[in-house]
Amino acid sequence: MRTLAVELGQHSIRVNSVHPTHVNTPMLMNETTYRSFRPDLSDPGPDDLVPICRNFHILPIPWVQPEDISNAVLFLVSEESRYITGVPLPIDAGSTLK
Repeated sequence: MRTLAVELGQHSIRVNSVHPTHVNTPMLMNETTYRSFRPDLSDPGPDDLVPICRNFHILPIPWVQPEDISNAVLFLVSEESRYITGVPLPIDAGSTLK
């Protein structure tokens, strides 16, 4: 991303990246994930994943919502961010601070 930002900046092309934490989508919310993170339970579900996912974050949430990611992307493609380039944007509830 940074290399592309440097190479394409002269053409007024901005390059940024979005780095989400756990997102409330089928990629996270599925039986395989529940069983992987909670092999100690016979029939784990989303509620059993909450304490594990919360442990990754500074903010007291287990995961973010898809619209949290899309709102960040909308900002990055908007005119309000016209001078932002070469930025890795974590949408991670503070997990990179741990």
